[in-house]
Amino acid sequence: MKAANYKEFAGPKGVKVGELDLPELKEGEVLVKIKAAGVNPVDAVITKGYYKDMMPHSFPIIPGWDMAGVIKKRGHAARRFEEGDEIYAYARRPEIKWGTFAEYIVIPESYLARRPKNISVKEAAAIPLAGLTAYQALYVAGDLASGQKVLILGSSGGVGSFGIQLAKARGAEVIGVASSKNHEYMRSLGADHTIDYNDRDIGDAVKEIYPEGVDLIFDCTSGESLQQSLKSLKDSGKLVSILNQGDDLDPKIDHQFVFVEPNSLQLDQLRELVEEEKVKVKVSETYSLDEASQALQKIETLHTTGKIVIVP
Repeated sequence: MKAANYKEFAGPKGVKVGELDLPELKEGEVLVKIKAAGVNPVDAVITKGYYKDMMPHSFPIIPGWDMAGVIKKRGHAARRFEEGDEIYAYARRPEIKWGTFAEYIVIPESYLARRPKNISVKEAAAIPLAGLTAYQALYVAGDLASGQKVLILGSSGGVGSFGIQLAKARGAEVIGVASSKNHEYMRSLGADHTIDYNDRDIGDAVKEIYPEGVDLIFDCTSGESLQQSLKSLKDSGKLVSILNQGDDLDPKIDHQFVFVEPNSLQLDQLRELVEEEKVKVKVSETYSLDEASQALQKIETLHTTGKIVIVP
């Protein structure tokens, strides 16, 4: 198969495209023809070797953890789906090797869920990692409830965009933080209030909107934005971050770090929200497989709105 891959930790520019042999189809696994693969900031980070001490890696490595496609072949005892079924998945395996920037992937069928039918395959491929991250951060770690007030840092990016919509679907009030050029976009997703991090101190701005503070901070950026925001968190509130593991935080803060896990049942619930039109997906740019390196370099800037997708 044709696949983007790299043989050393040289960053996005070291990713090349060539032919690789598919692994053997084992019990409980399926062969999927990838129709589209979402691109996420973590994909660029992985190419630099930043996670090599956290998870085993085996070269050559195919980047990418998001995908939507069609089941082409089933291994023994893989019977949840039929050949020809359209599925999507967050395809991160315990070992970093077989990613989604390729024509095919062999993967346990337990990772898969039926994809939303009311959106395109490119939009479906943009959901799993970012959608599950927001779901697990807000609904599981944050235990978000109707009527609560949530501040989302970095809310115009891939994860933050889902965060706004999932928070609204749960009945929460949302303040989105991003540069002013993205405020209209955040409001279109349902944000009740917007703050420009370039304009003023975020915590002060939040306290003007909600003097009593917010119940939950969902941090997708960390750094100075997070530090400014902490003054707006209620004493009984919680901080959930996908970047900050708590080393520089006051131990009194109720904090949880979230590193997204594959979960096909939650993908089913995300599909239902999409099909009920409570969650929309914005694909901002599409790249070919040959342009995988350029796509990774673009996502690395962290200044994208919506999602980037590769179409093999």
